Amino acid sequence: MPVDTFDPRYDVATAQSQGRRERQEDAVAVSCPQGAEFGFAVVSDGMGGHAAGDLASRIIVAEIFAELTLRGRAALAAPEDLSELLKASVETANASLQAQIDAYPDQSGMGGTVVATSLVDGGLQWVSVGDSLLYLLRDGMLKRLNDDHSMGPQIDLMARNGMIDAETARTHPQRNCLTSALTGKDIPELDCPARRLDLEDGDLVVLASDGLQSVAEEDIASILDKASHLESREIATALIDAVTDAGDPEQDNTSVVVIRVYQPEARPEDVPAPMAAPARQRRSIWAALGGIFGRPGLPATATAKQEG
Repeated sequence: MPVDTFDPRYDVATAQSQGRRERQEDAVAVSCPQGAEFGFAVVSDGMGGHAAGDLASRIIVAEIFAELTLRGRAALAAPEDLSELLKASVETANASLQAQIDAYPDQSGMGGTVVATSLVDGGLQWVSVGDSLLYLLRDGMLKRLNDDHSMGPQIDLMARNGMIDAETARTHPQRNCLTSALTGKDIPELDCPARRLDLEDGDLVVLASDGLQSVAEEDIASILDKASHLESREIATALIDAVTDAGDPEQDNTSVVVIRVYQPEARPEDVPAPMAAPARQRRSIWAALGGIFGRPGLPATATAKQEG
């Protein structure tokens, strides 16, 4: 493998916390086999409480998981169609919610947010609806990739324009009101860029439900940066620990998926072998070493292989 070729591998882990809620209404699914050409992750935050918010998130994740599993391979042949596949998987999940509500009218009001990512040929694409989070940490800088379909951005704009102060914006009671979600009806807003984001060695990608927002973004950036050398499971645990340490008395469910992108070390067969000496000269060298040590010599590469 040439030195300048990026052949990425993905170390992926998930973690969840129920927070202060009576039940876990988040759902998570990941499929990223080692060395596979195609992988994906899905996080959904159910809403509806006793109107089956936990069921809603499971339906959303199950339908998207099924669509990407069944049709994801086809996207490898036509990567430009991947964004359409992501959109279609969300539409399928939304239709399944409506079918559930039609069958069980008492579950009317159920729904959920979703963020789903695909990993193909070293690139990242995503689809999201609602306020679930998609972050990229690169070179110590944290960036939110997906749109926020809640009142939060509008309230922050009011603060930047001096209409309200920063603390009022941070604690505004309407901050988390959604402007788009999967409810079985038409989806008002959907974020699904057609162009993929090329990943780099050392990148950290984080999907999360909005429970992670109890931790300030600068603190999330610091946690990820300090833990970037660790395995993904340790990074995911560190994020959940930070949520717990924040001590919010009304802490929401929190789910995270951490994807650590790395370049594997070159395997012995990838390293060009030195030019071999003529056979007669090589035999004479080992014969000479055998005479010095009182036994036949053994090449250093063979010795290392036996010890390793």
